[in-house]
Amino acid sequence: MPTVGDHHIVKSYDEQLKRLHDAISRMGGLAERQLELSLKAVETRDDTLAGEVVASDAAIDADEHFVNEQTVRLLALRAPVADDLRTVIASLKIAADLERIADHAANNAKRTLVLNQAAPLAPVRTLLRMGRLVQELLAQVLAAYLQHDAAQALAVRARDQEVDALYSSLFREILTYMMEDPRTITACSHLMFMAKNIERIGDHATNIAEMSYFLITGQSLADQRPKGDRSNTEGLTP
Repeated sequence: MPTVGDHHIVKSYDEQLKRLHDAISRMGGLAERQLELSLKAVETRDDTLAGEVVASDAAIDADEHFVNEQTVRLLALRAPVADDLRTVIASLKIAADLERIADHAANNAKRTLVLNQAAPLAPVRTLLRMGRLVQELLAQVLAAYLQHDAAQALAVRARDQEVDALYSSLFREILTYMMEDPRTITACSHLMFMAKNIERIGDHATNIAEMSYFLITGQSLADQRPKGDRSNTEGLTP
C-alpha cells in the first residue's frame, strides 16, 4: 500500500515532468515569435524590430539551460523508463532544435540591419514566401507535439521538401540577380545566408516532427527524410 512519502515522491516526479513540458511549450512560443518578428523586420525594413529580435535571443537560451538541467536531474535521480524516458529524451532534443531556430531568426535579424542599408531587393519577396511556409510548418509541428498528434507530425515531415525546393529556386534567383547587377553582390550575399537560415529552421522543424513521432508512438522513423533541395550537390550552398 502506498505511503504518504511515496505519494509525495510521485507528485514531485509528476511536477518535474510538467515543468519540463511547460518549458518546451514556452520555448516553442518564443521560437515562433522570434521567427515571426524576424520576417516582419525584413518585410518592413524595420531596424528597431530587428534589434528587438536580437536582444530577445537570451530568453530562449535561458529556457534551454533549464531544460538541460531538468533532464539531467530527472535521469540521475528518477531513472525514468518507457513513456517517461521518451518524454525526457524528446524534451532535450526538441529544446536544442528550438534554441537553434531562435538563433537562426536572430542571425537573420542581424543581417536585416545590414540589408536595410542597401536598396530593396526583388528576391526578398521570395524569401518572405519561404519564411511564411516555414513559419506555418513550425506552428503545425508545435501543435503536433502539444496535442500528441502523430499524423500531424508526419505531415510536417513530408512537407520539408517543399521548403528545400523553394530554397533552391530562391538561391538561383539571387544568383541571377547578382549577375545582372554586380552592385547588389554584397546585399545579395547577406540574402543568401538569410535564405539558408530559413531552410535550416525548416530542417529543425522536421527534427521536432520526427522526435514528436517517437515520443507519441515509441517508434523511430527509419526511412530517409525526403529532400527537395539539390543545391548542396551542385556546389551552390553558401
